[in-house]
Amino acid sequence: MISGLVIGCIYGMAALGFTIVFNATRVINFANGEFLMLGGLATAAVIGAEASGWGTVAAVLVAAALTTLVGLLMQALAFDKAKSRDLQMLVMLTIGITLMLRGGASIVFGRSVSFVNDFGGFPELDAGGVFIPPQGLWIALAMMAVSLALWLLFSHTTIGKAMQAASMEPRAAALCGIEPRHMALLAFAIAGLIGGLAGALMAPLAPPFYENGIALGLKGFAAAIAGGLGNPIGAVLGGLLIGLVESLSAGYGASGYKDAVSFLLLVAVLIVRPAGLLGKLQVKRV
Repeated sequence: MISGLVIGCIYGMAALGFTIVFNATRVINFANGEFLMLGGLATAAVIGAEASGWGTVAAVLVAAALTTLVGLLMQALAFDKAKSRDLQMLVMLTIGITLMLRGGASIVFGRSVSFVNDFGGFPELDAGGVFIPPQGLWIALAMMAVSLALWLLFSHTTIGKAMQAASMEPRAAALCGIEPRHMALLAFAIAGLIGGLAGALMAPLAPPFYENGIALGLKGFAAAIAGGLGNPIGAVLGGLLIGLVESLSAGYGASGYKDAVSFLLLVAVLIVRPAGLLGKLQVKRV
């Protein structure tokens, strides 16, 4: 159960990346999982560098900075330059970026699995016979901090409201002095930052590997859809739900089918709630 909540926090942060970009651009960025992959590999590379003398905090900061930069470049050099604004073409573009980042990571970081020790800093907690690992506490705290920061951004800041306005009515927002391109750039940067942080924190639990990004991206996408695409709270709840279901299925001897169980859960949620757990159906007059 605890392990399910921990991995659910990772899925929740991955889902938040999908949510932020979708809210700002109406594009589903299937390259989002590569942020987590790059964050984990960068953390392992910095910590494992011989005689670097760099600590864990520095490694996490480097990982987050790298993925933030990748997010900025992804928007500035790919999406902003795309001649077609057709959503299907933009989704195909994200898939191409996924393959490019995966290949680049295999060249830069190598094709071997990396290993990272727990970050430490917390004692192992015993909650009524249930042991909570220190790394799990770091992940849970990070997810709560990220969720709070995003809530404050979108609810109490002008920039957050401008991002939402640029997505809903780009032309009207531009007339009000809001540049949709800048809002999209900020959204990709934030998604990269969250993904890099999540990848760095999960590195001790799931050894970083250049092929991990696609699987993590699909789980994050499933969590975002289950919670209601575009709803940050729903994204977190969807991630926790999928993590718990995976943990329970593994506990009952179906570990080999946990991925299938997760997506069956997604199908069940969409049958009962087509807009997701916290999503709202939108009716448009034609």
